[in-house]
Amino acid sequence: MDEQNLLWLAMFGYMLAGMAAVANLFIHRSWDRIIMTLLSGGVLLHALSLGLRWQRLGHGPFISMFEILSSNLWSLTVAVTLFYWFYPTLRATAAVTLPTLFILMAWLMETSPADTAIPPTYDTPWLYVHIGFGKVALGAVLVAVGISGIILLRTLGQVRLFARLPDSPRLDTLSYRFMALGFIFHSLMLVAGAIWSLDAWGRYWSWDPLETWTLHTWLLLALYLHLRPLFHPPPMVGAFLVWATFIFAFLVFFGIPFVSQAPHQGVV
Repeated sequence: MDEQNLLWLAMFGYMLAGMAAVANLFIHRSWDRIIMTLLSGGVLLHALSLGLRWQRLGHGPFISMFEILSSNLWSLTVAVTLFYWFYPTLRATAAVTLPTLFILMAWLMETSPADTAIPPTYDTPWLYVHIGFGKVALGAVLVAVGISGIILLRTLGQVRLFARLPDSPRLDTLSYRFMALGFIFHSLMLVAGAIWSLDAWGRYWSWDPLETWTLHTWLLLALYLHLRPLFHPPPMVGAFLVWATFIFAFLVFFGIPFVSQAPHQGVV
């Protein structure tokens, strides 16, 4: 129950931070410190919840759908919090990224927190490396989504809310850099996953559903990174491409395990 109570408190903090970030766009007072406190406190409480479960079960939170959603909610919120801290001029992006995470929170509340056991093939350090790279990749793409969301909202006529932010071309460039960072760590995730696969099952690749669709995500990221320098699309088009890539990656990271009931089903 301590694990669950800490998790609910963390999510409550995330929700308050998200609502405050949206409200911050429409008021003249700054709630940046309040939002930062809520995010930091939520991340700490969530980390304690994950740590207690890890200590009790003896394995990381990546077996059941509940564990996958919870650990990724934590890592994505960490990415948002770090960006909020290091890029104070772009804190308005939290009004886009945090409400996006409400989807994970709602989904998490519908899953069972039942105890899990780790399969023998998962008991390898390469699994932790593989998952860690994946979390950094998705976190970088989420930050790019927040930046691109500002560009899209400006295009829809909400210029007044973001008048103090850098112009759209500069935001588009920063978004591109975070997408490139996501591509790098996604590539490292694939390499680490192949090494884990060789160690666990004796082959680098098996074309199971999650492996195949993760490769498609990598190709989509590569396509975006090549289209921008080749065709120089306007910031609005680039922002749409970022969102399309994120939606696809989001569905792959969480949709495929949901459909197959277990990550890499059939090979554990």
